[in-house]
Amino acid sequence: MTIDTYETVGTFESLGVADPLVKELADQGITTPFPIQALAIADGLAGRDVCGKAKTGSGKTLAFGLPLLQRTVAALDVAGQTRPTARPARPQALVLLPTRELAVQVHGVLAALAKAVGVRVVAVYGGADLDRQVAKLRKGVDVVIATPGRLIDLGDRGELSVAAVETLVLDEADRMADMGFMPQVEWVLRRLERPHQTLLFSATLDGAVDRLVRRYLQDPVFHEVASATQTVSAMVHRFLQVHQMDKVRVAAAIARSQDKTLVFVRTKRGADRLVRQLGEEGVRAAAIHGDLRQANRERALADFSSGKLPVLVATDVAARGLHIEAVDVVVHYDPPEDHKAYLHRSGRTARAGSNGVVVTLVLWNQVVEAEVIQRRLGLRVPIVEVFSNDSRLGDLAAWEPSYEEAVV
Repeated sequence: MTIDTYETVGTFESLGVADPLVKELADQGITTPFPIQALAIADGLAGRDVCGKAKTGSGKTLAFGLPLLQRTVAALDVAGQTRPTARPARPQALVLLPTRELAVQVHGVLAALAKAVGVRVVAVYGGADLDRQVAKLRKGVDVVIATPGRLIDLGDRGELSVAAVETLVLDEADRMADMGFMPQVEWVLRRLERPHQTLLFSATLDGAVDRLVRRYLQDPVFHEVASATQTVSAMVHRFLQVHQMDKVRVAAAIARSQDKTLVFVRTKRGADRLVRQLGEEGVRAAAIHGDLRQANRERALADFSSGKLPVLVATDVAARGLHIEAVDVVVHYDPPEDHKAYLHRSGRTARAGSNGVVVTLVLWNQVVEAEVIQRRLGLRVPIVEVFSNDSRLGDLAAWEPSYEEAVV
C-alpha cells in the first residue's frame, strides 16, 4: 500500500464536490482545500475506503464530511428521498468518535452543509439529555454523529440501528483505542448489514488501529499530510522553570497579554483550583473536564472559542479533537506525561498552517522530565528560570532564551 505525503492543489469543484456544498463552503469563506481534503475527498466520493493520517486541525472533518454528505444525498435520491421515522432510527451514515466535545464540534461543522443539501444530521453523546436525543432520532435522520457508549445505549433501547449504514466514519481512531473503545467500535462494525464504505482518520495508524484497518477495511487508500516533526516546527516552544509559590502568577502574567490562552493540567481538581487562583489574580478563566455537566462544558468552550473568555483550563479530555480557532498560547501548567501528550495538547495551537506558542512550566524537580520530552521530540530549547514580574512573559514569541540563561 502507498502512503501519500505530498500536498496537492485545486478547488472543491475540481475534486468533484457538488455545487450546493461548494456554495455553502464559499459562503463560509472556505474556497481552497487543505492538503488532507485535497487528497482524501476524491477517493471518498468514489466510494473507496480511506485511511487518513493527519493531525487534529488539519481539516479532516471536511475531508470525510463532504464525501459522507454527498454520498448520502445520492443514496436518498436512489431511495426516492424516503426517510423512515419509525423506531428504531436507521441512518444511512454514521460518524463514530471518542468524545462528546468532538461530537459537538463535528456536528457544528456539518450542520449547515447538511441543511444545504437536505440531509438531516443528529449528534448523540453521553452527558446530554437522552430523551431529547431520542426525540430528534424519531423525527427521522440520515446521518448520526455518535460517541460509542451513547450509540450502544440507544441501540439497546431499540431507538437506533446501524443496519442500514452505507458510509461509516471512524474519527480520531487512535484516541478511541487509547480510551478503550475498540470493543465498542467492533461491536458497531459487526452490526453493519449492508456493503459499506469506511473512512478512518487518525493521528497514528499502528497498534490497535492497524489491526482494525486490516480486519475491517477493504483495499483502503492511505493518505498522510503532516508529521510530528512538521507539527513541532510550526510552534514556538518555551520551557520555563518556575517556583511553586510563583507558578500561578507566572501563568496569569502569560495569559494577560493574550486573547486566548489554553492551559492544561493533569487533574480535574487541579483545573478547578487553578481557575479559582487565576480569578484571584484578576484573570477570567473557566474549566473543562469530565466531572462538569455537559452544558457547563459546552458553555465554557463556546465562550472561549468566541473570545468572550480569555482562558480555558483543561484536563487531557480536551487535548484531542477540539477545533478552537486562533489559540495564541498553550500552557502546560502541569508537564505532560510524555512527548505524545505534549503534541496532543500543543496541537490546539499552530493549526492549519498557522504558528503558535507553547509554554511548559517546570518546577525544579521536573527538569529531567522536561529534558526527556524535548529529546523525544527532537527539540533543543533552553530551560530558563523566570519570575512572574519578568516583562518578557508578555511576548514569549519575541523572546529568544539563550543557553547562557539556562538552568542546566
